Amino acid sequence: MKSELDLRPGETEFDHVTVRSLDRADIGDLVKIDAEILGRSRTKYFEVKVDLCLKDTGLNISLVAETDGMVAGFLLGRVYYGEFGLPEPTAIIDTIAVRPSMKGRKVGGALIRQLSMNMHSLGIEKIQTNVEWRSFDLLGFLGSQGFEPTPTLCLEKKL
Repeated sequence: MKSELDLRPGETEFDHVTVRSLDRADIGDLVKIDAEILGRSRTKYFEVKVDLCLKDTGLNISLVAETDGMVAGFLLGRVYYGEFGLPEPTAIIDTIAVRPSMKGRKVGGALIRQLSMNMHSLGIEKIQTNVEWRSFDLLGFLGSQGFEPTPTLCLEKKL
């Protein structure tokens, strides 16, 4: 992979990554990437999640990144129209994952960049996500992509 200093005019650091819309046929690759990260397979979980992302809303914002002829990462999300006290439409990232062997190759950045361009073109001005507070790598990545803490607070009640 080239560094920023090695790029030719008009070339970006993301040119080696192709980002496209999620398709139901991608479930197998999503399950494999997730299993590489978590050490267990969650096929049913991804079948349900992908169906929700593709059918629950008229706007599919979920993306898949490919590089070197393989699925390298994915982003699952939806647009919410006023839920959670948000007055305007907001894109919510539910899941973002990159194949561990592709870490550091700008795959996650390419996914966030494409999502940002897509949402901007639709007039959606915010992207939000929740992160477990001890996920320091993910927090660092999201911070590098311009994400900041919001004034809202996530609450839970243990049963």
